[in-house]
Amino acid sequence: MKAKTALPAVAMTAVSMVLTLAVVVMWLGTVMPWPVALVVGLGIDGGWLATLAYERRLAAQGDHSNAVTAVGWSFGLIATGVLVAHAVTADHSAGAWLAVAWLPIAAKALWLVHGMWERTALTPSALDSIRGIQQEARDEAAVARARLRAEAATEETRLTAVTQAGARVARVQAKTAATLSRAWSTLATARDGEDTGRALTSVTTPVTPGVTPRWELPVWGPTEPVSVPALEAAPVLTDAELDALVDHIRHSQTPALSYREMAARFRAAGHSASEVRLRAAWKRVA
Repeated sequence: MKAKTALPAVAMTAVSMVLTLAVVVMWLGTVMPWPVALVVGLGIDGGWLATLAYERRLAAQGDHSNAVTAVGWSFGLIATGVLVAHAVTADHSAGAWLAVAWLPIAAKALWLVHGMWERTALTPSALDSIRGIQQEARDEAAVARARLRAEAATEETRLTAVTQAGARVARVQAKTAATLSRAWSTLATARDGEDTGRALTSVTTPVTPGVTPRWELPVWGPTEPVSVPALEAAPVLTDAELDALVDHIRHSQTPALSYREMAARFRAAGHSASEVRLRAAWKRVA
């Protein structure tokens, strides 16, 4: 893996150094002796190579020097400037020389990329661990998505069933309410009718003259539960007990109570007796 970034940088550096040396010898050889031009070219390439070697040594030690890096880029810029100047002043093939003038800068950029790769490189075991962690995270995410989709489908089914059941209950309640409303309306009409009043009077008058009981309608609405003691039958009084009780209630106030007042107090006290027996006891004691 290291060779994938190091080899291109080495190749680009070698090509740019050879190209720089050749250009310096050809270009400066016309105005000065070629050995001098060769020394100039080797000086540029040597300075670049020396700073590059020192940078690589510092990188191997985990260190970095801005000054050395600046000197190395300076030699790269000088080499690029020489190539650009030669391309501009060349009588022929100026475009071809200008096209390769970027090679020194490209070589420095490749070494920069190689250094960044070295600082971020990991061992195979670490890479395997990272791949395992990523795969585990992907598996957990897939399972969580599947679980959420299943729960959403289940909840949707449950809500649909509950909604349908609620709609059925609402329809039954509405139908029952309509039926009860019609029945209650019929009872109210029968209760308030004149014929019903006369019929009740004709039935109750022979038993209790002057008393016309009112027929109460059924309760329409919430009701309160009746306690158990209220449902238990009251003990039946004998005639003697009934006479004594009626006489006691009748004379509990001066002047003596009327039958209607006595009967009201008798029933308010929780005693139970038919209207016929109660009136017979009244006649006996009165």
